[in-house]
Formats: sequence, structure tokens, C-alpha cells
Amino acid sequence: MGATAGAVWGRTEQQDFRSRVRGTLLGAAVGDALGAPVDGLGLEEIQEQYGAEGLVDLGFGYGRRGAVSHLTQLTLFSVDGLIRAQVRRDTGAWHPPTDVHRAYLRWAATQRDWGPDERRKDDGWLAREEWLYARRDPTRALLLGLGDDTMGTLESPKNTAELGPEAVARSAPFGLLVGWEPQLVVQLAVECATQTHGHHVAYLSAGAYAAIVHGLACGESLDGAVQRARALLALRPGHEPVSDALQHALGAVRQGMPTPARVEELAADGSADGLLAAAVYCALVGEDVRHGLCLAVNHDGPSAAAGALTGGLLGALHGETALPPAWLAELEGRPTILELADDFAMEMTQGPALHGPGGSSPGWLARYPRA
Repeated sequence: MGATAGAVWGRTEQQDFRSRVRGTLLGAAVGDALGAPVDGLGLEEIQEQYGAEGLVDLGFGYGRRGAVSHLTQLTLFSVDGLIRAQVRRDTGAWHPPTDVHRAYLRWAATQRDWGPDERRKDDGWLAREEWLYARRDPTRALLLGLGDDTMGTLESPKNTAELGPEAVARSAPFGLLVGWEPQLVVQLAVECATQTHGHHVAYLSAGAYAAIVHGLACGESLDGAVQRARALLALRPGHEPVSDALQHALGAVRQGMPTPARVEELAADGSADGLLAAAVYCALVGEDVRHGLCLAVNHDGPSAAAGALTGGLLGALHGETALPPAWLAELEGRPTILELADDFAMEMTQGPALHGPGGSSPGWLARYPRA
């Protein structure tokens, strides 16, 4: 699993990459915020509350407009873990799943504690962001999977019956490792998903989503990125449900005007593969980002996860400037998300200038401790 070579990055490439990183993280968060207030509601209930067109603007959830759920919280800690893995590599230690798992344990602490604990010197800056210390309906699988220090692995996964989409919805950052070979991106996403979601459909869906984001971040079309993800999946045992779901999504594009019924059919029972398929479909048929996100959240399925997954795809595809500015203006935690996105882009493109055998920036190591 390799780091990006410095020579790849000219100024234009760095700016494009940063825009896609920002787009991915902000897009996933704004999709999550759009869907969270109607998560678990049926389409009729949504229309009763918001009118015949359904939800077409940010609604109130968790006491405010633009609030995010646990899905965004965990996505941010995925990014934190990936940066820490790169920084810790200087010590000779290189096992990104362990660094990501430690980041997820820091998230788990935000769900138990009243606020940041200044005594934990190795927390870094993200775990000291007070707004993250809010419990936003984390699922039982997440709390159980991260309820102790034991890390789930492919050989010994946590929650082997868990089919939910939460591990997929935190996996976009793995796809932003554009200097990695795509099969390694899939492997990392799969390994990190098993820490809470041990069913093969759930962790292979996470791998597929990361592969699609990786293709988009490298400049591929969405259709091309999905086809490449299917080719990578085909090498793995038990891939058929996820591969079939993606093929179903591609086929649905040619079946006429998009409708909530079609999204619901793809989402099926709300499992990881169904939500992945629904997100791919919404991203493909959306007239623009706003339309694609509204399509993703107005149905009987899990709206927050569908919105987050769709937003991550559209943000990686188009970059931050394509996202609805009025929604970004109200998005909870936007300064944190932007700061983390820019740190990730800087680490991936200019890491050797920040830390290494020849010397390291004290400010960077305070933000992302090696421990």
C-alpha cells in the first residue's frame, strides 16, 4: 500500500484533487443532512409533511437545519485515520486498518463522553471538535463493533450478520487515495468495514463504493468507474449480490424517467448493496447535484445513507463548486469538514514536506500525532 509520489502533482493537479476531496466530503455530508430529517419515514409521510414533491430543501433534524448524522461523523474519522496512517509510516509502522480503527475508537468516545478530554494527548485536533460530541442515532452494529478495543478483521470480523449501509457510507475517503492501485483501495475499505459490518455483502459493498469514488477522483466517468469496480469485485468470493445490484442500477437508467418507486426498488430492504445501487442510480440520472440528492432521499428506504452515498459520488465527480451553495451555507460542521479535506489533500500531495526522516512540522504532528 503506497503513498503518492510527489512528482505526480503539478499545481493544476493539486487544485483539481483538492476540489474533488472537498466535493466528496461536503457532498456526502450535505446528502446526509438532507436525508436525516426523513430517515425512516415512508414516501407518503414525507409528502404529507413537505408537499407533493417531497423534501426539496434542508429540513429540521436534531434541533436545526443542516444537521448531520453519525454517518458524516464516521466519515470524518475515516479521513483522520488515513492521515494518521501516512504520518505514522515515518516510524516504520504501516498498517492503515489499525490507524483507521483507532480513529473509529476516538469517534466511539464522542458517543460516550460529554466533550473532549484534554488529558488524551494523542487525540489530535478532530477529536477535540466539540460539535462532534453529539449522539446522532448510531446503529447498534456500530456501537457493538467499536465497543471494545478488539479490531474486526477479514479473518475475524465483527457482527457477521450485519447487512446495513453504515460501513459503506463512511468509505468514500478510501477512494480518495488516488495514488494507490484500485485493488488496494478495495482491500483497505473491505478490511475497515469488517470492524463493524462482518457480512460479506456489507464489506464488499464498502469496497465497491471506495473503488467507484477512486475512479471518479482519478477523472473517470461514473459509468466507467462502476464498470471497473465490478471488475475488481469479480475477483472476490461472494461478490454476486453486490455485482448484480450495481448492474441493476446501470440497467435502471434506461428504464424511463426516474421515480421514487425505482429508487425504492433498487434500495430494496435497505441493505448495503441496495443502498449502493440506489446511490449509483441517483448520481447517474440526476439532472444536477440538487436533483440527484432529492431523488436519493425521497423514498421509503434509509434516506440519510442514500443521500450521503449519492452526495459522495456527485462531489467526487464534479468537485465542490457543483454543490448547492445555499445548502452548504447551513451545513453543520462545514468549517471542520473543509479543514479536514484540505489537510487530507495536503498530506496526500505534499506529505514529504510536512513530515519525514529529514524533519517534521511540529504543528502537523500536533494535529496528527504519530502515537
